[in-house]
Amino acid sequence: METITVSRAAMKDIKALSRKLEELLEDKTGKLYQDNVVKFAIPDEYVKKAFSAEALSKTVKSGKAIFYLARTGRGKILGFAQIIEQNPAYVELDRIVVFPEHERKGIGTRLLKRAVADQKKKRIKTIVVKAGRGEKHARAFYEKNGFKQVKEETLEFPWGKKIPIVVYHFKFDADN
Repeated sequence: METITVSRAAMKDIKALSRKLEELLEDKTGKLYQDNVVKFAIPDEYVKKAFSAEALSKTVKSGKAIFYLARTGRGKILGFAQIIEQNPAYVELDRIVVFPEHERKGIGTRLLKRAVADQKKKRIKTIVVKAGRGEKHARAFYEKNGFKQVKEETLEFPWGKKIPIVVYHFKFDADN
């Protein structure tokens, strides 16, 4: 079994991540495209722009976003997590994506644990994550990993779609 590492992405890694996402999202019948773009009715133009090397690099350069990559020993990217710093007390786990051929191998858990550990070191008080109300697998994943449901709401996205979501918090306290 090949070694898998999870580390904070450097700027050069962001371009490789963008290329991998573009490649996976080109396949309109692929699981990544169907589970994300189709499910949430995201326009293709929006997806291309959001995951372009320029957009991802700009997000990292702003100092507000951190990407974590899961990779093989040979450097192949298997998935990623993105944290967005909201203020000194809390961050949002914007997404965890494990590429379809690597799902159900513990990679998402490893990405989450690394992101949580880094936020604890920074003395962040709360990590917020949002999952679609109907995303049973994602919701079970967060609940299994110590996130507590705090509310349900409907988000309206820039492309006009309204999606019912569940908001979870992971709070650091004396036990964490």
